[in-house]
Amino acid sequence: MTTTVKLSKLTLSPINVRKRPDDLLEIPQMAADLEARGVLQNLLVTPVKKPRGTFEVFDGGRRLRGLLMLAGRGVIDAETYDVPVKVLVGDEATLSETSTAANFHQLKMTPAEECRAFQYFIGLNNDIDGVAKRFGLTRRFVEGRLRLATLAEPIFEALTDGTITLDVAKAYASTENQEKQLLVWNSYGTSYSNADTIRRVIANETMKSTDPVAILIGEDRYAEAGGKVDRDLFSDSGDKWVNPEIAQRLAADIMEAEAKRVGEELGLAWIRPIASNYTHSAAAGLYRVILPRPNLTDEQVGRLNAIDERQNAITEEMDDESLTEDAYKALDQEYDALDDEMHAIHNVTPLLPDELKPLVGAFLKLTPKGEMVLDTEYYSEEPVRVGGSGEDGDEGHDDGAGGGGSTGSGSSYTPPAPPPEAIAPGGKPLSARLYDELAMQRRDVLAATLLSNPALALDYALFVMIDDRTSTFSAYGSTIRARSPQDPVSGEQPATRARGYLAEAHDGLDASWTEHKSEVDRFEAFRALDDDSKAAWLAYIVAMSLEAKASYRAEQCPLHNRLATIMEVDVASWWRPTSENFFDRISKGSILTLLADVGGAAQTARHATMKKSEISESCAKLFAGEAIVEPEVRDAALAWVPNAMQFLDKADAEGLEPAEEASVAEDAEDTEGANAAGADEPAVNAEAPDQDALAA
Repeated sequence: MTTTVKLSKLTLSPINVRKRPDDLLEIPQMAADLEARGVLQNLLVTPVKKPRGTFEVFDGGRRLRGLLMLAGRGVIDAETYDVPVKVLVGDEATLSETSTAANFHQLKMTPAEECRAFQYFIGLNNDIDGVAKRFGLTRRFVEGRLRLATLAEPIFEALTDGTITLDVAKAYASTENQEKQLLVWNSYGTSYSNADTIRRVIANETMKSTDPVAILIGEDRYAEAGGKVDRDLFSDSGDKWVNPEIAQRLAADIMEAEAKRVGEELGLAWIRPIASNYTHSAAAGLYRVILPRPNLTDEQVGRLNAIDERQNAITEEMDDESLTEDAYKALDQEYDALDDEMHAIHNVTPLLPDELKPLVGAFLKLTPKGEMVLDTEYYSEEPVRVGGSGEDGDEGHDDGAGGGGSTGSGSSYTPPAPPPEAIAPGGKPLSARLYDELAMQRRDVLAATLLSNPALALDYALFVMIDDRTSTFSAYGSTIRARSPQDPVSGEQPATRARGYLAEAHDGLDASWTEHKSEVDRFEAFRALDDDSKAAWLAYIVAMSLEAKASYRAEQCPLHNRLATIMEVDVASWWRPTSENFFDRISKGSILTLLADVGGAAQTARHATMKKSEISESCAKLFAGEAIVEPEVRDAALAWVPNAMQFLDKADAEGLEPAEEASVAEDAEDTEGANAAGADEPAVNAEAPDQDALAA
């Protein structure tokens, strides 16, 4: 029977299949729709005995909760609002089955259908805000569906057919330019490419609104000069500016004017603006003027000694294996805080004498936040001799490094130096866990490369199986004897390109033979596969047999290294250091040393005063190629991988010299790395940048 019932007489039945919380059932959106259009479909109800005249809703629970939400807001009156219902009577099992059937056969609209629907009825009145309100959606969501509706036709058809995912479609729609969409589509099509790849390719010829140059000039000024903007409705990474040349011209004008003003104010010989936060390339051919630092006060020297003593004590406490993770983290944070304080004491900005001002200049830089700042380094076109002896310029330079050679236990035992691949930049040994994790990730790189070399995999597999029968012990680095490798570290590991590639390769294998029940039938079905399919299975099985390392010591497998050399494995193309898998796991001193190796003393100096977490985040971008740096620094960062991730032949490994006294206490290593940042510069002649780079 179909009738109407007052809203106040309706309650939700316990047999209603919708059990999720209101936020997951999108009740606010349902309420908005009910307010705009009313109840379009009857609720299914059954009468209850008490109180008399009331009904339980066993299908239509979302609509009921939406109506109650409107009643709670005062939009409708529950005592007078008539709700269309269909009354059914039956036992609980029958009613529950009816509720399930009513929901089971509902078919949600696809994203493509939503796009066309929004495009149609918004086109009738152009009321985006009104439609968003009536459907309980945000304006951004509706605009996003409208943008998807304007995708180039082949891409929209692929979305409709399910050939590409909604995320990939959104990546194509990050630009309104259909020509650019089709250009990328014709290159990638439906072949494997994730949304990030598509978005990055589309953005290649544009400038993000979060770019320092864009922040400096502002969108209004850019638009007034004729620049166009592509609104990115599907991410928070910033809109895209289609005419970067306009933005760069405007930024140059602004920075030239500011450079002129600052030069006149300070009386320097010149101020050169650069749209970058780094001066390395711009300073090529110039001489860096090294100014004497102010003398340390007695109070500062005393504080440095106190920091040294406390850091030594922290290092000893952190060696206690019974420490809890929280206690270890607290000590590590205290150590870093003391390190920061030490750098602040050393890195007092030297004063430029008035007589030198007409001889030197500086660079006006652009920070990642779009702010113009004057670089603290001075340069000259000809060598300039700086006065002042600065006898105590080295005081405090060896803080923390002078007393690290003893263990403090009175024992004469000196632990053996770890192999080169187990040493972090700067000479400090990697932690055992970090080395083990890097060994696993390195193994994945080798395994991923081995997939495309089935002939080599076959040679390797046959050799291991045969040689293992005749040798007492050999470090084959494989479990080809049908065992799974026992990884040295358990639990969730950082995602890497190599690990993802291995999973995709498994999904692409011809697994039809595995559907048979008996071993014999599966064997015969496998035999019937073509040679290419068998070769793919062979390469996969061999690749997945690789062990992370030869033993529980920090040693690489020589046979792995030889395989990688034959295949010319490029580790850097498969693995990049991130905060999670590397930078958070080594000391601040090691990171600063690495920055000096990759970008010279200037890179180290820029990071020396940062907190470790900030350095780690900055390095993750630099070594992923996402930082704005000189081309040579970017290339060096993109090519760098730690020794633990390299595949080295015996001759190559012997060429790596372990850092002297690699077992020096952790605080000494950190302090040495910090000093590499130029904490104490001697007051001597200015040096040319190329000499700086060699020294670094």
